[in-house]
Amino acid sequence: MASDIELLQAWRNGDEARGQQLCMRYFEPVARFFANKLGAEASDLVQDTFLALVQGRDRISDDARFRSYLFGVAYNVLKKHLKQRYRLPEDFESRSVHDIAPGVETMLREAENLRLLRAALRRIPLSLQVALELHYWERLSSSEISHVLGIPSSTVRTHLGRARTLLEEALRSEAAAPEVVESTISDLDAWAERLRGKVARAAAGS
Repeated sequence: MASDIELLQAWRNGDEARGQQLCMRYFEPVARFFANKLGAEASDLVQDTFLALVQGRDRISDDARFRSYLFGVAYNVLKKHLKQRYRLPEDFESRSVHDIAPGVETMLREAENLRLLRAALRRIPLSLQVALELHYWERLSSSEISHVLGIPSSTVRTHLGRARTLLEEALRSEAAAPEVVESTISDLDAWAERLRGKVARAAAGS
């Protein structure tokens, strides 16, 4: 299978089929990135992200960082959308999606563990939510996550540690049975993977 670098280089050289192949490779992850934050609003932002990629493909300075470049574009598209729609200040990234858009409808009817985890993710600061999802769902490295969020690579582990701590606090603050909370926390990797699948299927059907 061709690598991202090979597909990107072929696309830059005029091979549109290779470009489409590269975009399709990342369509589901990008759709999932937006779906867990905005539900039904995600579709247009997915299109905006890939349009920005088409326009900026020649500006990617490090071909090996294609994934982090693409998610960086998606993160910027998300921030622009939230800022414009909800008239937010420049420093709104420290607020959660739950606080920014409390009227967003629940996208999925999930089992209680999955509902709890999804709700808790929406209650932590946006930059930390993005860091956790890129780590658990997309398996991005610390270097790639640092590139997406615009923070030093040396601080990513600290960033993820704080994100997990706040996620646990958010899980405990949700109105749920204690045993459900504890089972979600004790097997976070597995529940995160299952939620990833739920969000992906919902995004594909939206």
